Amino acid sequence: MEQKEIELLKLLEKNGRMDNDTISKMLDVAPVEVEEMIKQLEKEHAILGYSTLVDWSNVYEYEGVAALIDVKVTPVRGVGFDKIASRIYRFPEVKAVYLMSGAYDLSVSVEGKTMMEVSRFVSDKLSTLDTVLSTTTHFILKKYKHDGIIFDEGDDDDKRIMVTP
Repeated sequence: MEQKEIELLKLLEKNGRMDNDTISKMLDVAPVEVEEMIKQLEKEHAILGYSTLVDWSNVYEYEGVAALIDVKVTPVRGVGFDKIASRIYRFPEVKAVYLMSGAYDLSVSVEGKTMMEVSRFVSDKLSTLDTVLSTTTHFILKKYKHDGIIFDEGDDDDKRIMVTP
């Protein structure tokens, strides 16, 4: 991969909404070249998608719960941890799954409407999988920084967004 492509990926990782003209000036290439690089990186699956980081604590009347779950599993001969990780990441509650070193094998990020909903996911779906040995659930109480973005305290009512049910 060329250096310009790596620089492009770093720019888009920080701000996926940056326009091609701005990127072209920063990389000192033509806007059409930026467009071609992006298309190629998407085709090669270096760019998998684009997302928005939302501070849900600033959305009025939004209640949601996030948790990180440590999971110990028995790896399957011939496929290791991949098979159980695949089963876990297919649940709609699961936002991310990571293979870890240390005291547990997988770290699973989940979201739900309530703590009870997340608890039921762990007890009814996750812990019942045949290769899962144990789980430890850590509920996220507050986000301070995520993907390099610092979350503001933002207690001003005028900063909040109203969500309609």
